[in-house]
Amino acid sequence: MRASRLISILLLLQTRGRITAQELAGELEVSVRTVYRDVEELSASGIPIYAERGSHGGFQLVEGYRTRLTGLTPEEAEALFLSGYPGPAAQLGLGTVLAAAQLKVLAALPPELRSRASRIRQRFHLDAPGWFQESESAAHLQPIAEAVWSDRRLHMHYRRVADDGEVVERVVDPLGLVLKGGIWYLVARADTTLRTYRVSRILDLDLLDGRFLRPDDFELADYWQRSVAAYEESMPSFEAVLRVRPERLWRLEEALGVETAKAAIAAAGDADESGWLTLRLTLEDVAHAEPKILMLGADAEVVEPAELRHRIAAVAGEMAARYG
Repeated sequence: MRASRLISILLLLQTRGRITAQELAGELEVSVRTVYRDVEELSASGIPIYAERGSHGGFQLVEGYRTRLTGLTPEEAEALFLSGYPGPAAQLGLGTVLAAAQLKVLAALPPELRSRASRIRQRFHLDAPGWFQESESAAHLQPIAEAVWSDRRLHMHYRRVADDGEVVERVVDPLGLVLKGGIWYLVARADTTLRTYRVSRILDLDLLDGRFLRPDDFELADYWQRSVAAYEESMPSFEAVLRVRPERLWRLEEALGVETAKAAIAAAGDADESGWLTLRLTLEDVAHAEPKILMLGADAEVVEPAELRHRIAAVAGEMAARYG
């Protein structure tokens, strides 16, 4: 554990330059006293670390000193190459950069770790979009990425919704890009408000000469998590009661999603006299629920609400008449 912490200190100093004992303690979740003890041990082992006192002081490596990545564990080396997602990197114009970086890391690893890191690419591949779902075309992704990197303002025309939605003009400060389910989203500040824009709906854009100052307290991952939670809470929902054949419960996950199905199954009681289970499901709205319930066919029956039951019955009647 301590050896791993010493390597972490060394790499933090190498990547960040000067860093205070308090900052190191926060990163490593240890006491400041432990940090001083670890730094002394690194110095005693020949690592050229020196300290500067004062309000702007901290620990720092001698200029020009670099370490090889020999401190990686086998699991860390494997995870590093599993995290290389070539599709999005290529979309951002970073495909060759990613490949070059991986080659440099491989060259720096000792032989045994190099072999394990190479094997990970032969055995695992990440493919984010779902079945029968291609990644959206994002024609302006590379200039947006350039603006995000360089803190350049963007002028753009954006279609609010798909198809024939209203087109609006915006000047924004691009703070970050997020890839979710094969779809790219731009997180940007418009005036003083943080907003999320679907990149595929950006019709045209220009990088402006003016640069902006990123807010010091902005964390992309935190913002995205809060944004997703707020979106899910704002979605309409209603409760439906279904009877389902127990041997066909696996179809429920396919039709309604794993989380919805598992929550309903976990809360279900015993089977009734016919051997069917009664489930209570939280669904988005009746219009969206209808085709999903129809996917279950004769293996499910809607008990409530009456509106959904009538809609399913009407579709089933039309199908019976057509095939009868």
